[in-house]
Amino acid sequence: METVAPSRLDRWLTAHLPDLSRNRVQKLIDWEYVTLNGTVCTNKKAAVKVGDAIAVTIPATKPLEVKAEAIPLDILYEDEHFVIVNKAAGMVVHPAPGNMNGTLVNALLAHCGDQLTGIGGVERPGIVHRLDKDTTGAIVVAKSELAHKELQAQMKAKTARREYLGVIHGVPATASGTVNAPIGRHPHDRKKQAIVPVQKGGREAVTHWQVVERLDNFTLIRFRLETGRTHQIRVHCLHMKHPMVGDPVYGVGRSVGVNLPGQALHAEKLTLRHPVTGKLVTAIAPLPPHFIKLLNVLHNRQQSG
Repeated sequence: METVAPSRLDRWLTAHLPDLSRNRVQKLIDWEYVTLNGTVCTNKKAAVKVGDAIAVTIPATKPLEVKAEAIPLDILYEDEHFVIVNKAAGMVVHPAPGNMNGTLVNALLAHCGDQLTGIGGVERPGIVHRLDKDTTGAIVVAKSELAHKELQAQMKAKTARREYLGVIHGVPATASGTVNAPIGRHPHDRKKQAIVPVQKGGREAVTHWQVVERLDNFTLIRFRLETGRTHQIRVHCLHMKHPMVGDPVYGVGRSVGVNLPGQALHAEKLTLRHPVTGKLVTAIAPLPPHFIKLLNVLHNRQQSG
């Protein structure tokens, strides 16, 4: 192995092992799987220069300590590298203490089986981004470390396009706009997010929105995410003084005559570059029945009024 200039060990390995993330490389160094000139090296900042001999051992992937569950999935796109699922309302994306079953990860472990090649040394589906429990629609999940790394890079670079449809209370004064307001943990309620200044721990959050249809005192809106903060659209709608219909956390608690599982928010369209071929992939998730029913009810009210 050769290099043209001295470099940090972890950076050099990341550049020469494109299938592995930098985090994964650093863990291999920490766990004594890397030798430099015949000696185990656990210093990720060690200098690498021309003529050095570097050896890396990639350990076998370990099974994820989460059980596979044969839960039906609505697949929008799939190949050997990643899968795009139309997530149902009520499904949590990732297992967590107190909620280890019935998640999207449980379902994908059963669906993908031996297609999962290992991410971070663990045989698991790679969560690239998340959707709230009651938000429906398109979510992409990687099957390999390479796909996971590339898809996350697209999310970070804002080249992956995520579009949502939602119904809000009230009618905005303009036909379109952008909310650029940092989001962080709510200062008094750990289960909620809020608009928090960057200097107090908030992170940049940008949501573009456009009115699709005005429905009396409700509005169907298309949202495009530039960032992906927890509860971003819901918090930004509240910030606009137009909370999401059916939102149990940030909503106004008024009934609209439809039994909704939660906020009326649907990730309708996901556009990204294939992590291996570079081709554009677009997945469109059809609206769930409860969302269609809500729109029908609001249309009927508008017509009868």
